[in-house]
Amino acid sequence: MSTKKKKPQRDVVVALSELSVGYGDPVCAPVTVDVARGEALCLVGANGAGKSTVLRAIAGLLEPLSGKVLLHGEAVDERSVRFRQEVACVFDEDAWFAELSVAEHLELVARGHGVRDVVEVVDAELEAQKLTGAADQLPTSLSSGQKRRLLMAAALVRPRSVLLLDEPEQRLDPTGREALADRLIAERDAGTALVLATHDVVLLRRLATRAVVIDDAVSRVVDAEEAARIVSDPVR
Repeated sequence: MSTKKKKPQRDVVVALSELSVGYGDPVCAPVTVDVARGEALCLVGANGAGKSTVLRAIAGLLEPLSGKVLLHGEAVDERSVRFRQEVACVFDEDAWFAELSVAEHLELVARGHGVRDVVEVVDAELEAQKLTGAADQLPTSLSSGQKRRLLMAAALVRPRSVLLLDEPEQRLDPTGREALADRLIAERDAGTALVLATHDVVLLRRLATRAVVIDDAVSRVVDAEEAARIVSDPVR
């Protein structure tokens, strides 16, 4: 008599149910999908398809037109203490304190989230992001790639169970993209739930557990390989 192994139960962290987003009118078809601890969900689609808008709704920065976004089964509220404790975001805005140095900014973020051994944690993140030599500079003096790595450092220098990323590969050279993929894979494997918009085929193939194709007609869930094919040949 054979016995079937039970699939391990997924610990769902973020769930979207018929989520419709936009600014007055929907920018894409409704999205229904969830992501659990230790999973990476990639949002793919053409430029302007609505990937960033979906991400902003998940981050609580945009009110959905209809449908739901749940964090641990509760409605998303970016003002709540729990949400701010658990969700780290990297969008395409320059979200830093212009009058603070790179290191001072990261130390402030870390202290604000109750990190112990702040200096050691910040120094390690500066090294990981290859920003040690720029630690005393103001963010406005950084190159575009360094600014992108600073935004990523600010998300990673604090505790998080959810990481939301809007095209994190932007402005990074090939070496930087490879380092980004390595870091995000480590985050996924450590149990973080990741949701990211990306056009990077290599990142998709290495990182994604599943993907959602964002489209104005229908949004559908696909595997990483199918998502990579769509990104490689968007007119298919």
